Amino acid sequence: MTTDKVDYDALIPNNVGLADDPKLQRALEKWHPGYIDWWMSMGPDGFQTADVYLRTAISVEKSGWAKFDYVKMPEYRWGILLAPAEEGRTIPCGEHFGEPAWQEVPGEYRSMLRRLIVIQGDTEPASVEQQRYLGSTAPSLYDLRNLFQVNVEEGRHLWAMVYLLQKYFGKAGREEAHELLLRQSGSDERPRMLGAFNEETPDWLSFFMFTYFTDRDGKMQLEALAQSGFDPLSRTCRFMLAEEAHHMFVGYTGVNRVVEATVNAMDAAGVSDPYDLEAVRALGVIDLPTIQRKMNLHFSLTLDLFGSEESTNAANFFNAGIKGRYRETSIDDDHRLTNDTYPVMKLVDGRLQPVQVPALIALNARLRDDFIDDCQGGVTRWNRVIAGKDIDFELRLPHAAFNRSVGEFADIDVTPEGKLVTSEEWESRRNEWLPTSDDRIHIESLMQPVQEPAEFASWIAPPTRGIQNMPEDFLYVKLP
Repeated sequence: MTTDKVDYDALIPNNVGLADDPKLQRALEKWHPGYIDWWMSMGPDGFQTADVYLRTAISVEKSGWAKFDYVKMPEYRWGILLAPAEEGRTIPCGEHFGEPAWQEVPGEYRSMLRRLIVIQGDTEPASVEQQRYLGSTAPSLYDLRNLFQVNVEEGRHLWAMVYLLQKYFGKAGREEAHELLLRQSGSDERPRMLGAFNEETPDWLSFFMFTYFTDRDGKMQLEALAQSGFDPLSRTCRFMLAEEAHHMFVGYTGVNRVVEATVNAMDAAGVSDPYDLEAVRALGVIDLPTIQRKMNLHFSLTLDLFGSEESTNAANFFNAGIKGRYRETSIDDDHRLTNDTYPVMKLVDGRLQPVQVPALIALNARLRDDFIDDCQGGVTRWNRVIAGKDIDFELRLPHAAFNRSVGEFADIDVTPEGKLVTSEEWESRRNEWLPTSDDRIHIESLMQPVQEPAEFASWIAPPTRGIQNMPEDFLYVKLP
């Protein structure tokens, strides 16, 4: 039985009536020590004994669902939380459109559902592993706390997927849950399942780009899974989206504050040329062309997460009703896509141009396009900060075909503007478009920790307001 109220006294806080399912409770409690071992060995390095001002979910109601207090991260109350049930909910897409949503796994879709849950689950611990060393170079206690908030919530999202595996997929689910703790980001022997989650996150600008772009992919995938006809998955993802919003907030405001610090320093020093890297970098900030190159990298890596533009797997997920489109119920069509088409960008006669293909196999392309539209809002606002100082520079999302390793554009070379070039020209100009060794050295030189309340590194501006409107000098992390 699921309720809005969370059983907060249990070893595993939950609102799914875990105490009424002793077999499942034992299975999850058996998994718990392995999770803690993973957290201690692969979670935030050097800060496990720090008291951190974190929010913890205590209900799934829209208001008042979280409390804020100091907690040591290994003692954080990770739990299993499902959004409230929607009475009379029906399957929103595919062959079963309009039928009652499933409360148990349909046998014919068992393997497909398990795969979707495992892939989503694998991304959650991966990002914690990618970010585990960032604490040692945090530009403020405010940012250090935000990093740890993202980390513990990614850990909770792993719990969400493990609950579904253990409850609904028997022995195979228990084995998959165990495997989620064995794979490691960047490992040669047992890497994480998706490429972007095996990349390093070596600095804080990378972290902000990751939380803006890659966590936004997470949002799009969760929105699509929230449309699932398998109701427990839908409800799990709906609550995860409430927490995911903060991760994208960290990314958006983080990049915004980096841009703000740069243009403010340029304005104060009378430096007007954003391409005068020596003059700008001497101010102790990250120059705008480097920010653009970092954005090009993280945006293109994230686009690869959407997979091939044309996908029979995506069509099968949709037809089965186990994964929908972004905001499926608000789309004005028959939600079956039997005869519909969708424009997919392809290379035709030496030119990139849209080609109408069956909408059912173009679902990945559509979700990616929705993602690109969603990303543009933040970029537009970052550019307002630059324009406010009359600096002649504009950040731009690169073309969808730029720097791709998966899908329609994997075997072609395209500039950020979308111009086809030879592989030789692309290689000769890659340092214009992607981070260089000089960029990395400069950024690394700025990554010095700032651990005094109300103080911030030179390369990032203070936030406009504190967490829970706390004062600027609030002690967000009590270091050991």
